[in-house]
Amino acid sequence: MENYFLKKTHYIVAVLLLFIVGVTSCKKYLDVVPDNVATIENAFKLRNEAEKYLFTCYSFLPKNGDNWYNASMFTAAEIIPPEADQSNWHAAYRIAKGQQNKDAPLFDEWGGARKGTPGNTRYDHLKIWRGIRHCNIFLENIKDMDKVPDLTLDERTRWIGEVEFLKAYYHYYMLQMYGPIPIINEDLAAEESLQKRMPVDECVNFISSLLDEAIPKLPLRIVDENTQLGRITQPVALAIKAKLWLLAASPLFNGNADYANFKDKDGVLLFNTTYDGTKWIKARDAAKAAIEAAEQSGNALYEYKNDVYGLSPETRTQLNIRNAVTDRWNPEVVWGLSNSYFANEFACMPPLIRGANTNRGQLQGKWSTPIGIARMFYTKNGVPIEEDKTLNFSNYTTIRTATTAERFNIEPAYQTARLNFDREPRFYADLGFDGGIWYMRDGNATSSDVNTMYIQSKNTNRGGFGDVTNWNETGYFIKKLVHWESTTNSTNAPSWRSYPWPEIRLADLYLMYAEALNEAEPASSLAIDYLDRVRVRAGLKGVVESWTNFSSNPARYTTQDGLREIIQRERLIEFVFEGQRFWDMRRWKLAAAEFNKDITALNIYGKTTETYNVERVVWSMKFIAPRDYFWPIGNYDTRRNPKLVENPGW
Repeated sequence: MENYFLKKTHYIVAVLLLFIVGVTSCKKYLDVVPDNVATIENAFKLRNEAEKYLFTCYSFLPKNGDNWYNASMFTAAEIIPPEADQSNWHAAYRIAKGQQNKDAPLFDEWGGARKGTPGNTRYDHLKIWRGIRHCNIFLENIKDMDKVPDLTLDERTRWIGEVEFLKAYYHYYMLQMYGPIPIINEDLAAEESLQKRMPVDECVNFISSLLDEAIPKLPLRIVDENTQLGRITQPVALAIKAKLWLLAASPLFNGNADYANFKDKDGVLLFNTTYDGTKWIKARDAAKAAIEAAEQSGNALYEYKNDVYGLSPETRTQLNIRNAVTDRWNPEVVWGLSNSYFANEFACMPPLIRGANTNRGQLQGKWSTPIGIARMFYTKNGVPIEEDKTLNFSNYTTIRTATTAERFNIEPAYQTARLNFDREPRFYADLGFDGGIWYMRDGNATSSDVNTMYIQSKNTNRGGFGDVTNWNETGYFIKKLVHWESTTNSTNAPSWRSYPWPEIRLADLYLMYAEALNEAEPASSLAIDYLDRVRVRAGLKGVVESWTNFSSNPARYTTQDGLREIIQRERLIEFVFEGQRFWDMRRWKLAAAEFNKDITALNIYGKTTETYNVERVVWSMKFIAPRDYFWPIGNYDTRRNPKLVENPGW
């Protein structure tokens, strides 16, 4: 408990520091200089001022724990807000609806604008190019041994490594969003975004080399957890290198003929359209190195231990899954964003039966997920619902009554849709639904999972449609992002256990490694081994056993194409609601197929079991290929920069 309060205090101080430094950037402390001394010169006279500049370089990291400023959490429409309340429609959600444009680009990282709510410019000043400029200034000065004389050599080396990583990461972030980008390798004053775009392969090689320079300078693990959690380590840098090469090796960038004629104004091709299998080998080796470093530093898949409440195996498995995301600084988190804590649990959790806060405004449950996402999860046999030969989901909205044996997943004797029965543990850990159990530590007086809280979400029910603006649009709630120890069963306002956003988990590294292995070594048995590590933690049997015994296509895993499909679906399930679906669908070149589908929901206006469990279309996604695979740079920047070419289709 003492360590928790120390970490909480550190978090508050860190956030305040980063906010002050970030909002004002160099304006705040670099301009506070006596007698008009040059600002940069003053910043690197002493360690204390140089450290502030280090934090400035960190302050441009994306705030992915804040849904308004996460570019991908809503863009893939795996989370949707109430359709009739446009105050919840932020830039990323509008992109999912096909509203991206080049006149005023939504979530405009190139220009640093329109990232959050309309009129809210809280983070708009955090322009990535400006962040890269600060990194270049920092590196130029901190590498000068005549500056910051009170800085030790070990600390100087580490700081250089951290900022080299940040510089590489900011380039990587822009690469996955825009494709070919300028390489900003020196301080260019205010002209960073006025440079010409470089070919994709050059961008990838530059970022990879910069990460290689950074990695040996970084610590393997954070020793002083009370003051430094969230700072960059070797496993973090190696993980980003693995992500970089996975991106470079994937179909969007590797042999993509859609961009055969994409050239800059000097006629230089910006895409190499020839497939290069060695990129998968680099991705494989990078992922393996990241795994080895992470495990050496103490990372492991999360496991709920020391159960003092006598919980059922079903609930313990669900806590393995939920806590891998929500438990602060748990051993699975390779990189937690200490600058961005998730604080939207209230938007995920509805009022529940047998408890929960009586104030409807404090528990809104307004974030929902489409039926398509609910269908994506496996059956209890660990295979897709459409190919489980022992279970029939063809009429998935038909009504079924829960039995006592299902009491840890569904309220006994409750009638709900067939889709909610016979599903894998991640379905019950990640989703809430009408009749679904929602275990919280304060769910009853004994913290038991017997006779605990559950959802009623039909029209006029406590958790259903009826609030003026805040309701769940589809009938499926986001349980995964709610910490099980948040206090909600009270007449007082809930007490939420916010947590640093888990930007990279060890499970991500395992599945990246499996994916790269399968591409470099078709139908690799080692790929299946790493895939199975994630499945076993999720309460499932291995791929071979599951497909052999339960799939209508039992040999799927024996081919490269079949195993690729299995790995892709595993990623989509394991990282649902964590903002990875959007980037994965793009790099796999599956977005055109997936992001033009109808968003469907249960009939939340229905007051009876029969009228509620009817599928309806809410809206339809829109994705134009190949145009929408990359963000538009926008008219403002392409008109003011004679060297800049716009992305194709815009």
